Amino acid sequence: MTIFRSTLIAVTDMERSKQFYKDVLDAEIIADFGANVTLTGNISLQTIETWAGFIQQPDTSYINFGNASELYYEEDDIESFVQRLEAFEVDLVHPLYVHEWGQRAVRFYDPDGHIIEVAEGLNAVVARFLDSGMTLAETARRMGLSEDFIRTNVMGEE
Repeated sequence: MTIFRSTLIAVTDMERSKQFYKDVLDAEIIADFGANVTLTGNISLQTIETWAGFIQQPDTSYINFGNASELYYEEDDIESFVQRLEAFEVDLVHPLYVHEWGQRAVRFYDPDGHIIEVAEGLNAVVARFLDSGMTLAETARRMGLSEDFIRTNVMGEE
C-alpha cells in the first residue's frame, strides 16, 4: 500500500523559508537536516540544488516555482490572520474574499512564489452562519452540503 507522507517544495533560501513559514503560518520545525526540513502540517522544504540533484536535473533555471498548485491551510479567525499578514507585507495573490459557499479565503506567495491559501475552517463558516440567525437547513443550502454532513463532519455530532 502506498501512503502519502508529505508535500515537498523546493526553496532557494532555506533560512528565509524556515523563518517565513514560522512567522506567517506558525509552522514548527519537526526535523532539520540542513538541505531538507520537515515542518508541522507534513510540509517539507528542500533546497533547490539538492532537489535538482535528486531528480537528476542539475540545471535549475527551467524551474517555474509553484504557480500551478498551492498549499492549503485553515484558520478559524480569518480576520486576525489577514491583519497578521499585513504586518509581514506578503505579496498577495488576492485579498480576502468569499467563495460562493460562504467560506472566506486569502491567497499569497511564499518567498519563492509558491501559492498559499488560508481559508476559514468549515466549522467557523457554519458557526458564523448559525450565529447570524440562519437555520441548519439554510446553512446547508448556502454551503451546498447536506445537514447530515454538517452535523457529522463539521459539528462533530453522532
